[in-house]
Amino acid sequence: MSLFKARDWWSATLGEGEEFDQGCLCVGDVDNSGTGHDKVVVGSYMGMLRIFFPHTNKSDEAVPGSAEAQLLEVQLQHAVIQVEVGKFVSCSELLHLAVLHPRKLSVYSVSGTAGNVEHGDQYQLKLVYEHNLQRTACNMTYGTFGGVTGHHSLCIQSMDGMLMFFEQDSYSFGRFLPGFLLPGPLIYNSRTDSFLTVSSARQLESYRYETLAVATEAESRQDPDLPLKTGGKRLMPDWTLVLGEQALDLSAPSFSYSSSTIFVLGERNLYCLRDNSQIRFMKKLEFNPSCFLPYTSVTDGTTNLLLGNHNNMLLVYQDVTLKWAAQLPFVPVAVRVANFPELKGVVVSLSSDGHLLCSYMGTDPSFFSMPKVDAREADYEQVDAEMKKLQKFIREATRTQDILPKGDAEEDLTVTAAVSSNMDSLSQALIQDIDGLPVPSVTIQVKVKASCVVQSSKLTVSVQPPLAVTQDQFALEPMGVGSSTVVAFSAFLNGRYPPADLSGDITVSYSSPTGVPRVLQSRFSLPLALVCVPSSPTKTTQFKITVDTNQPPVDLNSIFPEFSAKSEDKDGNSLAFQFLSGAKVTVLASKTSQRYRIQSDSFEDMWLVVKEWVQRFDLHFSKLGVKDFRKSFSGPLPLQEYFLSVDHHFQLRVSAQQYQDLLSERAVQFRAIQRRLLTRFKDKTPAPLQNLDTLLDATYSQRPAIAGEPSEIRGTSSLPVDPRSFRTGTRTDQDRNQNRSEQEPKQTRTGTRTDQDRNQNRPEEESEQTRTGTKTDQNRNQNRTEQETKQEPEQTRTGTRTGTRTGTKTEQNRKQNRNRNHNRPEQELEQTRTGTRTDQDSNQNRPERIRTGTRTGTKMWRIRTDQNRNQNRPEQEQEQEPEQEQGQTRTDQNLLHQDSS
Repeated sequence: MSLFKARDWWSATLGEGEEFDQGCLCVGDVDNSGTGHDKVVVGSYMGMLRIFFPHTNKSDEAVPGSAEAQLLEVQLQHAVIQVEVGKFVSCSELLHLAVLHPRKLSVYSVSGTAGNVEHGDQYQLKLVYEHNLQRTACNMTYGTFGGVTGHHSLCIQSMDGMLMFFEQDSYSFGRFLPGFLLPGPLIYNSRTDSFLTVSSARQLESYRYETLAVATEAESRQDPDLPLKTGGKRLMPDWTLVLGEQALDLSAPSFSYSSSTIFVLGERNLYCLRDNSQIRFMKKLEFNPSCFLPYTSVTDGTTNLLLGNHNNMLLVYQDVTLKWAAQLPFVPVAVRVANFPELKGVVVSLSSDGHLLCSYMGTDPSFFSMPKVDAREADYEQVDAEMKKLQKFIREATRTQDILPKGDAEEDLTVTAAVSSNMDSLSQALIQDIDGLPVPSVTIQVKVKASCVVQSSKLTVSVQPPLAVTQDQFALEPMGVGSSTVVAFSAFLNGRYPPADLSGDITVSYSSPTGVPRVLQSRFSLPLALVCVPSSPTKTTQFKITVDTNQPPVDLNSIFPEFSAKSEDKDGNSLAFQFLSGAKVTVLASKTSQRYRIQSDSFEDMWLVVKEWVQRFDLHFSKLGVKDFRKSFSGPLPLQEYFLSVDHHFQLRVSAQQYQDLLSERAVQFRAIQRRLLTRFKDKTPAPLQNLDTLLDATYSQRPAIAGEPSEIRGTSSLPVDPRSFRTGTRTDQDRNQNRSEQEPKQTRTGTRTDQDRNQNRPEEESEQTRTGTKTDQNRNQNRTEQETKQEPEQTRTGTRTGTRTGTKTEQNRKQNRNRNHNRPEQELEQTRTGTRTDQDSNQNRPERIRTGTRTGTKMWRIRTDQNRNQNRPEQEQEQEPEQEQGQTRTDQNLLHQDSS
């Protein structure tokens, strides 16, 4: 808060509910009185235009100062964005008033007529000319553009970044600013004949008027119907300066020809630049500024600044030095300096809600004097008694009141959880055994007792996965005062990996008798025997942790009595825990020292045992009355083992994500095949399926296998199957070999051969059968010679080329095709005998992934066919197959190479 206040010289309140901004205030001799005295022109967003001539009220009548000083008040049709006073009319040296509306620029002349009485002066506002704007205006500036003297030109910036130039009553040209996003403040620097603005990139940009005049026309850039004008240059700024913040206002004062200063008011800083963009000084502000105004200084080389902020302060700076601070009754949005007949250098400030104030800096003498106080002697006994009384009140207040409100002395509900000490005789687990070990379950009883009437309450149980409960939500019946409800449920292990914690939470939500919702929580701990069983100790392990204590060694059988019954070590120096879904953890106690070792082949599985060991040892020594029991780990932190566990967990996450992505791909492929089959089934003209049904079966069989892999990853310590094995559209070799005979893998390795190559190796008797399509294996084996039968494995083991062979035609379709072949040319008939189309035609009509998948799906279909054939073949034919497969494999590789090209 300032020590001094701005002295109120004249003030007025403008209307009710009107809004004002930075450009709504200007001062000048707008009526051209010739005396040099300024008038105050104020416009509002409501379209009101007011002109004041402030002066002190010398009469004794109770006449408001605003009513006597107001010269003119006019209601305009549109909102007033900015008002300026200048020489805006050609062939006239008089000052005129320019009023900027959102879609119009109006220039008025203000004239006054003297009356016969004191209050008889009349003022009129006459429209000289106006310009209708094609774009919504934001702000404007004026000056002697191009060095022309004698009159002022106007430049208007639109909301979409166009600068529109007007010379009196004519429109000159328009230019778009490059890289424009939002409009910023705009001023004209007469010293360099350039325009300054702050772009959305938060940098100060300078454009010369000459550069703007010769740049590309704005209309040719925006309107595609207009012809493109050539000869224009690309608009580029003369110089730029990065501010790093948005500017509130700009000013380029011209007090003398020697001064070349540009002021930029930012949100947090005040910049002073030279005309060539060199920074003269910068002032960091400790407040939020609202407006500023540079004015002339009595000291050469310096400039004074009036700066208003949102703390209702008006500060006076001389360059960077604070000279004066005055308190204002409002936050100023615009400030000007004016000269009036009775007082010069008056500060005119305007608020956003219409408070207009003319003030000056200084102080007024204060005639107030403090009254004399009667001097009397103090009664120390009375003061001491009063002090003790006040201290007593303070102690009682601090004892009964706290910063936070205290809870009720008795809770509305009391929740008690009791975990059974023995496992359930009949396990409630969903998974009855894991790796041959039975999965137990334990019963937990929760008792809820009410001390008031509770209508509706819900109980929720949550445990750490993979632990699970038989029921996790309970809807409790309404309870009266003193009544209780008991619910029971069982907890068990429902996964193939150990949990992170054995604790569970019970949450009871209810409404108090007054209707306030409340939540009560309780926690219980599950026994370690729920997730592990006793086992024989292991001497050699990979990971070890040694814990030092300050108490003599303790028998481990007394600490873990539920695991000591099956322990082989009766001395209590060793104990082993076998997790149902994890590794074995061994606890060893030293006989001579006070050390204990926990060791295991799995680093992460030791956590539950170490935590249980710490809790049970604390409870054991607390029962003995030992208060200074300490345990410590003296070795280095096992960060390397921890990081290895984290990396392994990350690899499992990545693999699970790969399986999910692969499952999504197979689902998309499955739907695509379904759409293609549906299209063929709906077609009135019968068409071959082109092995789409085989590919559909293969894709459908892969989906359950892929979907089961992520669930297996969660319970395993290694990657079960490489996800890339599913990318080829076939199952792994292990799955394939389970359903094949000993000689079957050799037969399925061969690729595909064209039917034309196979027909060349067949005798003429076989060609007649080839025309009729594909017959059953039984008919072919009966009609073939011994030489043909030997060549049959080579032919049948090959799949179809890129899914183009139609192996599922009916007898009727084959007869129709055979009849059509008699009418075709000889060259086309030769292609028809093969029963396939060329690869080029088939590849153009089907997507790449269908062609790739068909090759694999047909191979799987051929496997089942080969198994049936092998049952009817002699042993001699099967022995000759490997030699034929080698030559056929080379031919298939050449064919695949041609398909890819």
